[in-house]
Amino acid sequence: MDTEQDVTGEPPRSAPYYAPAGDEAGLFEQAAKHDLPVLIKGPTGCGKTRFVQYMADRLGRALYTVACHDDLTAADLVGRHLIGPAGTFWQDGPLTRAVREGAICYLDEIIEARKDTTVILHPLTDDRRMLPLDATGECLHAAPGFMLVVSYNPGYRNLLKGLKPSTRQRFVALSFDYPAPAVEQQIVAHEGGVDADTAHTLVKLAGALRHLGGHDLDESPSTRLLIHAARLIRAGVDTLTACTACLAEPLTDDLTTRAAILDVVRAHFAVAPARAPMRTSIRTSIRTPIRAI
Repeated sequence: MDTEQDVTGEPPRSAPYYAPAGDEAGLFEQAAKHDLPVLIKGPTGCGKTRFVQYMADRLGRALYTVACHDDLTAADLVGRHLIGPAGTFWQDGPLTRAVREGAICYLDEIIEARKDTTVILHPLTDDRRMLPLDATGECLHAAPGFMLVVSYNPGYRNLLKGLKPSTRQRFVALSFDYPAPAVEQQIVAHEGGVDADTAHTLVKLAGALRHLGGHDLDESPSTRLLIHAARLIRAGVDTLTACTACLAEPLTDDLTTRAAILDVVRAHFAVAPARAPMRTSIRTSIRTPIRAI
């Protein structure tokens, strides 16, 4: 089965594009082969979710994706009783469906979920590979092919949010970063539909802005944002407008920082700075007395 299913009912996708940065695909395959759960950590927009989609397609497994948040409950993952026309019935959650079907369950930004919710993952991440359903009295043993994958952004970690050591040590961990410039250029050109020169300039621009990360910027520009900018440029939007909408505005609300980002954009794309408006109007010129020679 080569489709992706998520809890929002998004249409299935097939053959997602992914440019490997190293041996992450081979390591993921070995983890899947030996029924090992995988933890992926990396900055926003570096390709974590796309990698999981790519590997699900490569392994021929269905994929259930859950975007974790503060209000995510255990019932949201395992399921709950609902009331229908024929009475009360049990509705499996995405985690339970993946366990029954032998699919991949991907929990995106796992540290956003409450700690009492992530505890239910423990029996699935050791040799037991089972999921107790207290509401139905069942104890599900994972079907062959089931795999649990979680991810998070280390930059969001703080004292209140983070995986417990007892949870982290149950996973095979992969560390992601933004791709190397040559690989990122390939990704931007393919996904954004722009020529190699434009992709090269966008990646070079991102490299310059990433040096500001942690100082003037809370987050560095992601590969995802570069692809967004490339798509607008391909659609005919001028480079300054595209980079304003896809880089400067999403990265900061500070006017000074925004102006600095746009200065870097102009330098890379050789865009002339905006001219200051002329203060002398035609009416003022007419009112100026003309001296006789």
